[in-house]
Amino acid sequence: MEISREDAPAKLRALPTRLVNQVALVANRATERALHATGSRRYHYALLAALGEFGAISQADLGRRTRIDRSDIVATVNELADRGFVERSPDTGDRRRKIVTITAAGTAHLAELDERLAGAQDELLAGLDAAERAELVRLLTRILDR
Repeated sequence: MEISREDAPAKLRALPTRLVNQVALVANRATERALHATGSRRYHYALLAALGEFGAISQADLGRRTRIDRSDIVATVNELADRGFVERSPDTGDRRRKIVTITAAGTAHLAELDERLAGAQDELLAGLDAAERAELVRLLTRILDR
């Protein structure tokens, strides 16, 4: 479902909402292809990236930091724990909370996912130089921050 610049109506080619949606579809396909062989999905990567950067945190904080729904966090943490990529333990300050920690295997898996996703970024942004890529990230971040 790609938009050909020559074949698409001018009104569609001029709608940022339409273009962003089309780019999101292409980006999602590239991401799925990159992750497919690993058995991981975008949510797995998001949680491992958060744990890799912030260290051990509660499931609730994982949800807030990644903006992933609570029910999806629980399922994803379960999947990662089953694969040995994270460990859950009770919070010593509040036994009702679970603290999630990335394991050595999880850190290694995150490094593999980072490499694969770097390739997906290169695939998606092949027509842009480094400065244009940085500008695109800056502009997209500005839109999201509003």
